[in-house]
Amino acid sequence: MAKHELALLSDLDRFFDRRFFGSATHGPAFRSMMPKEMAGWVPEIDVFERGNSIVTKIDLPGMKKEDVKVEVTEGHLAISGERASETGGTRGTVYRAERSYGGFYRSLPLPEGVKVEDVKATFTNGVLEVAIPLPAKVEGKPMQVPIQEATT
Repeated sequence: MAKHELALLSDLDRFFDRRFFGSATHGPAFRSMMPKEMAGWVPEIDVFERGNSIVTKIDLPGMKKEDVKVEVTEGHLAISGERASETGGTRGTVYRAERSYGGFYRSLPLPEGVKVEDVKATFTNGVLEVAIPLPAKVEGKPMQVPIQEATT
């Protein structure tokens, strides 16, 4: 495995470590560090390699593509949006409410050399998919360096 591939895997491992993005992101301490408008919920995200691209999938049920913003900035992919709470009509007595509403923000590191203009995003049936082409692999051939006598 090439050095840049190992670095990418290491970055992804750090950013997707359950201790970092897992239950800690759902607690009040983490939410208090986020801007008020971004503290609503934390949608789960999958990142995997397909072909020559890194693909990010994020489930955004009940949202439309107009509710979501995808940006590539300063070496990161940033996905944000807001899911509005349901309004209108009487829902009767609520016994349990588990669905989350409000703003969200997810940011992922990108490998060096990504061409921002080649990033593609699609939104189908409440699932946002962002495909990020991987930069061309630079495979350097080993070259023997001749050792010369030192001159004094």
